[in-house]
Amino acid sequence: MRRVGAIAALASCVMAAELPHFRPHLITRELNGGYQVLAVDLNKDRQLDLVVVAQKMSELFWFEGPGWTKHVMASGLKDLINAAAWDIDGDGIPEVALAHDFDMSPMLSLGTVSLLKANADPRQPWSIRTVDSIPTSHRLRWADIDGSGKKILIDAPLVGVNSREPDYTDHVPILYWWPDEWKRHMIDNLEQGVLHGITIVERGRHERDEIYTASFAGIRVRSLSADGRWQASMISKGLPGDWPKCGASDIALGRTKQGRFLASIEPWHGNVVAVYNETKQGWQRSVLTSDIQDGHTIQTADLNGDGADEIVVGSRGTHNVLLFRNDGVEWQGFVLDDTIPAASCAVADLNGDGRLDIVCIGGTTLKWYENLGSPK
Repeated sequence: MRRVGAIAALASCVMAAELPHFRPHLITRELNGGYQVLAVDLNKDRQLDLVVVAQKMSELFWFEGPGWTKHVMASGLKDLINAAAWDIDGDGIPEVALAHDFDMSPMLSLGTVSLLKANADPRQPWSIRTVDSIPTSHRLRWADIDGSGKKILIDAPLVGVNSREPDYTDHVPILYWWPDEWKRHMIDNLEQGVLHGITIVERGRHERDEIYTASFAGIRVRSLSADGRWQASMISKGLPGDWPKCGASDIALGRTKQGRFLASIEPWHGNVVAVYNETKQGWQRSVLTSDIQDGHTIQTADLNGDGADEIVVGSRGTHNVLLFRNDGVEWQGFVLDDTIPAASCAVADLNGDGRLDIVCIGGTTLKWYENLGSPK
């Protein structure tokens, strides 16, 4: 792992903060269009498995931890784009929602949303049913919006139905379903242009989850009020610039010892990594680097157990997997891997040793970066 030249200048007067050592493990190099990876226990063995979404493959499959044996969940699919897992019925095995039949053009995108459920043996093919069809269905998330412990399935399409490239000037609806009825509802259509990023922030048991989105319009947070009304608040317009080179693409919420922050890739598939620190005056923006290419995923997690979150950035161009560490004064950047066009990364303890690992997917490759702990 090495420092990034353009980012190192941010911390030229500060001693480099320690990050854990990571050992890379190649899980497979036989994907086609690797796009998303989820870390979730699919067979009740208390060992995390990896669900893989590959755009140019006709199967949804998973790798069983810890040996990473491949199992096919469903076949005969096309244009897979996103998946989200949640145990609806409480049997210990999560159902998996899948968005497929995707195209960036609403006129060409069926946007099928399907639900997969395991049969007696989750290693065998799962049952699959169609929930709905929304043009450009792009990001699926489960969220507990009322603090009941039950979750809705949220669909954030990429663009609105009247959107056309290159400006994509249309409003984008955010839709959802309750699993007990599977009837389509809409949160709002405030977003404009390309809505690329959505993240769910859990506030605690019996609390209402928050929904953060990133689009050409900027970064916004939503929640359901006690009277059942959706509330939306703009956090930032994101990257200042002329449409469509503006706004934000992907976001994650984290915390340092100084308070909460938002990490953002800007603009859409952009070159900038920015941080928004929460202050009494609002969210204050600072740029960590403008030196990535085709940024596509961002995560926050406490990788070294010091109580402060690091930032994991995946891009499909240069500096493909980056780590950012805040030492209490400034952020510092490091390259974890420059060989994988990282479209998606997930952070989870994959081997049960109590340390958070990183797994990333892109192109033909799926890799696990084992957290070995801080250097001695």
